[in-house]
Amino acid sequence: MQAESPAIRIVKGACPHDCPDTCALKITVENGRAIKVQGAADHASTHGALCTKVSRYPERTYHPERLLRPMRRVSRKDEAPRFEPVSWDEAMSDIAARLKPIAARDPEAILPYSYAGTMGMVQGEGMAARFFNKLGASRLDRTICASAGGAAMNATYGHRLGMHLRFYAESRLILIWGSNSIASNLHFWTYANQAKRNGAKLICIDPRKTETADKCHQHIALLPGSDGALALGLMHELIRNGWLDQDYIDNYVDGWDELRERALQWPPERVAEVCGISPEEVRGLARDYGTTSPAAIRLNYGMQRVRGGGNAVRLIALLPCLTGAWRHRAGGMLLTASGWVAPFKNVDGLEKPELLAGRTPRMINMSTIGDDLLRESSAGFGPKIEAVIVYNSNPVAVAPESPKVVKGFQREDLFTVVLEHFMTDTADLADYVLPATTQLEHLDVHASYGHTSVLINEVAIEPVGEARPNTEFFRLLAARMGFDDACFAETDEQLARQAFTSEIDFEALREQGWQDLPLADAPFANGGFRTPSGKALAGGADFVPNYESRASTPELAARYPLAMISPPARNFLNSSFVNVKSLRDIEGEPILEIHATDAVSRGIADGSMVRAFNDRGSYLCKASISPRARPGVVNGLGVWWRKLGAAGSNVNEVTHQRLTDLGRAPSFYDCLVEVAPA
Repeated sequence: MQAESPAIRIVKGACPHDCPDTCALKITVENGRAIKVQGAADHASTHGALCTKVSRYPERTYHPERLLRPMRRVSRKDEAPRFEPVSWDEAMSDIAARLKPIAARDPEAILPYSYAGTMGMVQGEGMAARFFNKLGASRLDRTICASAGGAAMNATYGHRLGMHLRFYAESRLILIWGSNSIASNLHFWTYANQAKRNGAKLICIDPRKTETADKCHQHIALLPGSDGALALGLMHELIRNGWLDQDYIDNYVDGWDELRERALQWPPERVAEVCGISPEEVRGLARDYGTTSPAAIRLNYGMQRVRGGGNAVRLIALLPCLTGAWRHRAGGMLLTASGWVAPFKNVDGLEKPELLAGRTPRMINMSTIGDDLLRESSAGFGPKIEAVIVYNSNPVAVAPESPKVVKGFQREDLFTVVLEHFMTDTADLADYVLPATTQLEHLDVHASYGHTSVLINEVAIEPVGEARPNTEFFRLLAARMGFDDACFAETDEQLARQAFTSEIDFEALREQGWQDLPLADAPFANGGFRTPSGKALAGGADFVPNYESRASTPELAARYPLAMISPPARNFLNSSFVNVKSLRDIEGEPILEIHATDAVSRGIADGSMVRAFNDRGSYLCKASISPRARPGVVNGLGVWWRKLGAAGSNVNEVTHQRLTDLGRAPSFYDCLVEVAPA
């Protein structure tokens, strides 16, 4: 470790991004400038390693295109964006002046739009939630990534709970289901690779032959949206071959008789037809899972981005209950561990719901923002949306069916304020863009949804230019709106000290940089799920087919015969890092992976420009004839900023706004297209 000197400091940090790893950081600062970001070697799950993206965080912080001053729009929204710099004082005065008459008419005409641009509890929804509660603005249903899977876990285990990350190293079989772990969950892959070296079998279940699939012993390339059918097929074989832990089922599973009857309707031949795989693959996977102990499943969120995603998660989460895998600390499954930290969070203390004063504002689903921005006032919908404040998100790039999202944000009568680091697609359509601090420039505290420790992020450097934390924007705006409650004067440190319950010692957290939660190694060895009965709940779980597929919509599939998924490009994280040149140079340009069989029949050459299109829109990009795509499925790697695309669009040009069976989430990967030479 580099010794500190008066000019060099080492600052404790935490990665803020939407990733299960939530790494502990070690930030080297020399003469007030961050020169290096590394993983903390003594944090168990980080173990000194960072992904390529976050290791280049100084490049992002000091990026030449970083927003340094408040900017006010001077062009129309339907023409090339032009902005002029203004002072913070002038911007805040004008923003408040624009919001006050809207709030006087109906505060529900004002909408916050945010997600996980930072996962921090302070810079995320702390002061922001206080402001919007006091205002009485519309509430945002934050569904765009994980709510289908979260609702499924709640319905099955009673909360979003799973096994400990580190114990995957001891598993003898690991099913990596719907996860490109090497790209999106690097520290899990470290443990999985350790298990592999110790003789464990790794099986990847994913429509795309990912970098992770390359490193596994087997890849099962099922069709998008068929995961629930595969889970039922595995259950069928577990039942028929007696590979069940009947004692665990009898004591710790409710609804088994109903689930058993359902599973027996799914023999391998039926499963194979729905999933686009062979009956032998179903039987072999069931044999591996039913006869290997301890066996573990690592789910990720890609597989729940279809109409039946919630039920698919429910069915997969029940598999370790049927085999008794939960008896072992290296058995079970993990989609999200966020439920473990929930009892230690002081959400009400941070967000102050009492500021609503008994009001219950309407809820707007962030996944249907394209439709909702275009709605007029009505008895069913409520007031037309007249103002949006966007922070920690880039909806014009990431929300589904982006032609409608663009049209909504282009409304001249919509007042839009965006807090950002860069001029994103959404910032281009704003009335005001205000420079926000990065993780190196503000204080925050973090929980994780992939491991079981909480972390602190200390201020490493002074804000670049005139950047200010999200919290400061909402403090200033609250004052301009006349909100004089004492809670709006609280500092970031006061917020951070309130974020957790007393079981988390803030001083100890600050000293070490993180604190592990006190949890059992094998949390469900003897049941103890967070349901009222303490048992896993199996009743009602079933396969739900896609909105769009050859089986469910044959007439649509006749016109648009290719299923399209849009997994993240390896070197981006949602729409973050897309403008970091060194990372974009690695990615190259937006591509659509297509199997050779599908390409040849369409006259598509490798590297040629193609259109992926359906009734919703057309996406222009470069074709990559690749074994990573299975026949009948194309992979549109995302999420590129629209303005960096070949025709000013990205893959969300063709996705739709219909929601999942559970959790009201988007169905990004439930999408039919045709592809043709451009």
